[in-house]
Amino acid sequence: MTIESAFFGHHEADPRALLYYEWCQRAESGYAVDDFAEEVRDLTHTEQTIPGACWRLLDRVERAPRLPDWPYTEWVDAPWHANQAGIEEDSIPALREPELLDRIHGGWLGRCIGCTLGKPLENGFVWTPARIRGYLEASGAYPLRDYVPVADPLPPEADDRRSWHTATLGRIDGCPRDDDVDYPILGLHLLEQHGRSFTPDDVAALWLERLPFLQTYTAERVTYRNLIDGFAPPDTATHRNPYREWIGALIRADIHGYTHPGQPRRAAAAAARDASISHVGNGLWAAMWSGALIAAAFTAPGSAAALAVAHAVIPARSRLALALAEVTDDHRGGMSWDRAVTAIHTRHSHYNWVHAIGNACLIAAGLLWGEGDFTRTIALTVQGGWDTDSNGATAGSVAGILTGAAAIPAHWTAPFHDTVHSRVAGYDRTRISDLARRTLKLVR
Repeated sequence: MTIESAFFGHHEADPRALLYYEWCQRAESGYAVDDFAEEVRDLTHTEQTIPGACWRLLDRVERAPRLPDWPYTEWVDAPWHANQAGIEEDSIPALREPELLDRIHGGWLGRCIGCTLGKPLENGFVWTPARIRGYLEASGAYPLRDYVPVADPLPPEADDRRSWHTATLGRIDGCPRDDDVDYPILGLHLLEQHGRSFTPDDVAALWLERLPFLQTYTAERVTYRNLIDGFAPPDTATHRNPYREWIGALIRADIHGYTHPGQPRRAAAAAARDASISHVGNGLWAAMWSGALIAAAFTAPGSAAALAVAHAVIPARSRLALALAEVTDDHRGGMSWDRAVTAIHTRHSHYNWVHAIGNACLIAAGLLWGEGDFTRTIALTVQGGWDTDSNGATAGSVAGILTGAAAIPAHWTAPFHDTVHSRVAGYDRTRISDLARRTLKLVR
């Protein structure tokens, strides 16, 4: 059963938002909440919130039992610390330092490029694959081979978006600020301060010190709220946090892949520790998958091999693992790109457009159908829709590592002037090459 979505201005605190999305989360993960649907709809589709009624119903939703015949592995069945076997099998690969630096630099550049490419089209409610294609075709820019062009006149949904002024063709001056870039920068600072033995508490303290509250979203903003209210990890991930399986932790995992080249299990373990302050279940497993994928890209012969390695670090019966397996099967069976994207959207349309599962599938598809070509990979990923900047960033990170910085086409990197804008305190206008060199120091 589904309920049509409503708009909530302050999703981290509005009782209507927390009730609605908690009901969705419970329904998606195997709890008996269908009987609450009518009450949830009545309380969440109102102009004015009724806090007491929302909180009382939310308490009832949270007490709902699990469905006895639910076929998937969920968080309560496999917490992340029970899935760390085998990290001792990872060993540092024999990559020469110049090559390793080029690959790390390629990862940073790829992330910046993919994020910037997808940034103007980031709104899964509006920018469907069909609308993206229609806009680009009208501009003579489909398939994408460069940054998104600006049409004259702009479509109404783009007029008031800052990203159309900072992340479009001819208007880029340095990599634009975005949370998809802020988090690897913050993760680099974390590792420089605390090393690989960092704790979830270290992550939480760093957020409060260096990350502005209003530059966080969904699960991260609720976590921030919980920290301010005195909660500590791991409770920050679960207390009134219905976004705990959305994409936020996945986009934070890159730095753990960069600093564990060829060590996917160790990268996954580090990504899980980082993710645990804000995510559980498929949200946290998506971070493990992403960290392992990026680490594997340093030594894998191509995207498909890296994806196979990453798949092994998440529970085999999780909804995430099974969804990713479907994408691999579609590719192996010779399905066309357009049909594959349609299949992903059809299978996962019941999730929010920033949920981890559907977006991880689009990332995997972009890497598979991109066939090792940097431009084709990020273009297809962004054209797939949903969380376009996040997906483009992760696919770009992997493609950049596989390609190496020196081989990334210059038209992608030139507008950055080796500079990234950031809201992380102390890091605005940092040189991307410096981030790569600092990352290299953390590897050995």
